Amino acid sequence: MPPETAETIRTALAPDFAALRAFMDRRIAELSAEVAASVQLLGMSEENLAARITEVQAQIARLIAIPASGARNSGLELEAVVQATETAAETILEAAEAIQSWLDDAPQDAASLAVLTERVNAIFQACSFQDLTGQRIRRAIRQLQQVETILDGLVPGLVPADAPRLEVHGAAPTIADPATAGPDLAQAEIDRLLNG
Repeated sequence: MPPETAETIRTALAPDFAALRAFMDRRIAELSAEVAASVQLLGMSEENLAARITEVQAQIARLIAIPASGARNSGLELEAVVQATETAAETILEAAEAIQSWLDDAPQDAASLAVLTERVNAIFQACSFQDLTGQRIRRAIRQLQQVETILDGLVPGLVPADAPRLEVHGAAPTIADPATAGPDLAQAEIDRLLNG
């Protein structure tokens, strides 16, 4: 192709190429703006989602939700403590009143001593309530500590790191029966305690 023809074609197409270049530049700028807006919206969505998750965690920490089965039993355990303590206190008082009455009124014979021994044994048996109630209270406290730990995991910083925490360490294994309060001491152990 002769150079004059190429120049004529170039001159004739120059306005079309300029218009095409302007269109392409404008379209690239529009696409860049759309991509930037999408990225910004996505960033706001992530921030919004993170804020909503934090808000939900705070609500969970404030509300008393349905606790796990172990935590639901905490109230029952504490109620069993109250019942065991009441029963033991009544037994101790009745036995002490009977002993006092015997000391005031009864003759001091072998049959009366057997009755007195029976009443003293009842007092020792009733005093075993402390072991039962202590175990139940420790179990309830451990369950409440587990709930605290779970809530702290959901909302870190809810409980300050320097806040005092009650640590419960049981010396003996806890009982597994729900709310039964019976004598834990065998007669031989009671006799050994009484006889020295």
